[in-house]
Order: sequence, then structure tokens, then C-alpha cells
Amino acid sequence: MDIHSEKILILDFGSQYTQLIARRLRELGVYCEIHPCTARAEQIRAFGPRGVVLSGSPASVLAEGSPRADRAVYELGVPVLGICYGLQLMAHELGGRVDKPAHREYGPAAIDVKQSSALFQGLPSKLDVWMSHGDRVEALPPGFEPIASTPTSPYAAVEDRRRRFYGVQFHPEVVHTPRGAELLRNFSHRVCGCSGSWSMRAYAEIAVEQIRAQVKDGHAICALSGGVDSAVAALLVHRSIGDRLRCIFVDNGLLRASEREQVEDVFGRMFHLPLVTVDASARFLSKLAGVTDPEAKRKVIGREFIGVFEEEVDRLAAGGERAQFLVQGTLYPDVIESVSFKGPSATIKSHHNVGGLPDVMKLALVEPLRELFKDEVRQLGRELGLPEEIVQRQPFPGPGLAIRILGEVTGERLGVLRKADVIVQEEVRAAGLYEKLWQAFAVLLPVRSVGVMGDERTYEHTCAVRAVESTDGMTGDWARLPYEVLARVSSRIINEVRGINRVVYDVSSKPPATIEWE
Repeated sequence: MDIHSEKILILDFGSQYTQLIARRLRELGVYCEIHPCTARAEQIRAFGPRGVVLSGSPASVLAEGSPRADRAVYELGVPVLGICYGLQLMAHELGGRVDKPAHREYGPAAIDVKQSSALFQGLPSKLDVWMSHGDRVEALPPGFEPIASTPTSPYAAVEDRRRRFYGVQFHPEVVHTPRGAELLRNFSHRVCGCSGSWSMRAYAEIAVEQIRAQVKDGHAICALSGGVDSAVAALLVHRSIGDRLRCIFVDNGLLRASEREQVEDVFGRMFHLPLVTVDASARFLSKLAGVTDPEAKRKVIGREFIGVFEEEVDRLAAGGERAQFLVQGTLYPDVIESVSFKGPSATIKSHHNVGGLPDVMKLALVEPLRELFKDEVRQLGRELGLPEEIVQRQPFPGPGLAIRILGEVTGERLGVLRKADVIVQEEVRAAGLYEKLWQAFAVLLPVRSVGVMGDERTYEHTCAVRAVESTDGMTGDWARLPYEVLARVSSRIINEVRGINRVVYDVSSKPPATIEWE
């Protein structure tokens, strides 16, 4: 069965929780996609959904210019679930009335389920939920009836049973609604009739066929970093077209200890991927000499990466291996970010991953992961036999250690940082914390301080240790590492790494700080 034949369309009205709706549905084995609320009628019909979810929004349906969806959504003949703003939008557009109550409702609440409904099948009559709204439905459209309420929200959940339209004032997708996943299962499985067959094993089989159909008898190249995204993308394409894929690994001299050896061992010797390693460490270090500004570092590294990659592709072409396709490990959050409904946003910093290759290389893109979230990519990696040390590898920025060295990047400073970073990794793993953390790493600061080692005065560098808990890297909180772990990390770095005599721990969250220091 084609697992893409059972899909749910999520229309995004700008909610911070929209991605969570998609993640919850995917976890329930239901394929879904997020499209902007500005999608045209023909696009909505062409998608062919089994059901539609209208997301929340920071906007008010009463405000001029607030986001709307094409009315074709209500004419598809498929179930519709409006969440928060989505409920208010349905009520507003289908003949009900929305107004601003005296008090807004944010935070935990308990709803009373008033009557049986497919939406609440198997759920208790009283449910803890999470509210986040300023407007409230005051009168229902014709055909709708209330199915749940709170003392301050008489229409906490509503339905039009004949048209299979549903609305909830709360957010079932957030963890603060403990049984929200069951409600979403009822909508997707009971109401929409999805079987829950979405899985990474099925996805792998479909992706292989799609790649073969796209590439045909052509050749492809892949910039392999050793991270899980590029690794899984490369393995999928290699399974599809074999040795007509050429992977290029650029050693820019900014890698962590033994990273090059690991990539060559896993992908060259274990998976037998056609792998070319380019040692460009001297080139990158010479270009970074004297550069201290973070954005300047990123631009230098991105420019040189493209240059090295171009030269290697030209060399391969001269030898008869002319590629027509470029493999990229683009993930679904990247796609969502480019298409979701949103207002203007500020650029905090250039993206960690090196961009620009498609414009420079003039190659068609192969992006086999563009429908997947990070956790799904990890599951897919396991299905493809990728070792756990790659599958669970913490994110590592494209500019590498260059943005974990504040100030100028030199060979000597890289050597110091690598040794400190190895100790952080070893101790976090030994404590059984590696897979629980989004990232844990060392940062070399351009700060020297006085210390005493033995009977001698020292004047050496300060090392910062950063450990963060997060689910997607968009936000994060500093990890409360046990004191004994921090003590071992500090003691080992000071005693084993010549050039560091002080260790500090970063206790800032994102926002306002970023995860990386530059």
C-alpha cells in the first residue's frame, strides 16, 4: 500500500505549535504535511488529504488582515479539525460568532466532556488540557453543537457530526495536554480512516524507488559530513543507484578528534560507499588567519567549502564521472521554515550548515529526507543499519570547531580545544547522559587567568563547557549536569590539557542565548 495515499493536511496560521501537530500525527503512524494557510484551492485539492487540521495562531480572527484559509477547505468532503484559532476561524467563517471575553485563558484547565463523540472515544469525561487563547467562540454556526466545556469556555470542543467538522479550544499537540495524542489518534484513525501505516521501513522502500525514478541512469554527488542527516541521505541514494553516487568528505581541519577516521571507517570500509576524502585543512586555516568576527568566519568557511567542492567535482568530471544531481540532507523543519505562514524575522546568524551549492553547482537536487523530522531520520538510519554512534550523534555545526574558538582560529588553539572536547564527550557518555542531551561540548575562550599548578604560577586559557537539553534545537535549556560529572570534567581538562587552567559552566538558555557561542 502507498503510505502517501493516507495523508492529512495541516494548514499553518503561524502558531508556534504547528510543527508539534505534525510530529504527533507522524508518531501515530499518519503521514501529514504542513502547508501555509495561504495555499490556493487547487493546491489543497491536489494534495488529496483524508482530513485537514487548522492550526492555532497568535492572531485574532477579529483583527483586520488576520490569516484566512481558502473556503475550499470546507468543501472537500473530508473531516476538518480546528485547533484554538482554527476553531475560532471555523466559527467565524461558517456563521457563528467570536468575541473577546473579559478574561483571556492561558495555562492548564480541565474540560468536561458533555456527550459522546468520535473525537473523545475512549477518553474520560474530565480531561486536563492546555489553553492559550484571547478570543472565544460565543455562538456556534448552524449544524454545530458543543461536546465539551469549562466554566469559562462553554465551547471548549464542538462538532458538526454530519460534515465531520470538529473544533477544540485547547492544544492537544502539547505535552501539557497529557492525553492529547489520543484525541489526535481518534481524529486521524477513527474520523479520517487512516490506518497508521506510516513507518520508516515503508518510507525507505518508497524513497529508494523515488530516487531511482528521479536519477534514472544519471550520477550524483553528496557532501558527506559524517552527521546523521547526510549519512542517511547518502545511504538511501547509494541503495538506489549504487556506485553512480560519489560521496565527498572535506577535511577542513576544523573537525573533532578522530572524526575523519570515523567517517572513512564507517562509510568507506563498512558500507562501501564510493568515498573521496579531500584534505583541505591547510587551506582553511590559512584563510581563517587573523579572522575573529563570527559572521566573517562562517562566510570564509562557506566560501572555501564551495570552492573545494567545486574543484573536486571538476576533477571527477575530467575523469569521466560527471554528476547531474546533488544529494542534500534537507529535513522537513527546513522545508517548513521556508513555506510556513510567518511574518518577517531577524537573522540571528548564518546557518550552521554550508549553503549555496545548488546555485553554484547547477545540479538538480536529490533530497530524500525533506519529508522527515530529525527523530524520523534517526529511525530511518537504524533501518538502514547505521551504527548507533552515527544515529545518535549530537548535532555538530558546519563551521566546526571554528565557532567554538572565540577569537582567531589557529592550529595550536584547535589542538587545545580538541583535547578538552574529547574529555567532555567521554565523561558525558560515561555518566549515561549523551543520548539525553541535545549537545554537550567545550568552548575555548579568548580569556586568560592566573592559576597555580604545583608551586608554579600559570597564566592560561579558560574553557567553557556547554550542555543543552532540547527537542529540536529551536529552543533549549542548560542541562543540570550532576556536580560529580562537572567536577570530573573540570579536573580532567585542567590536569590533562596543557594551556587551560580554568573551567566554567554555561548556565544560559536559548533564548536569550544561542546554543553555540558564535
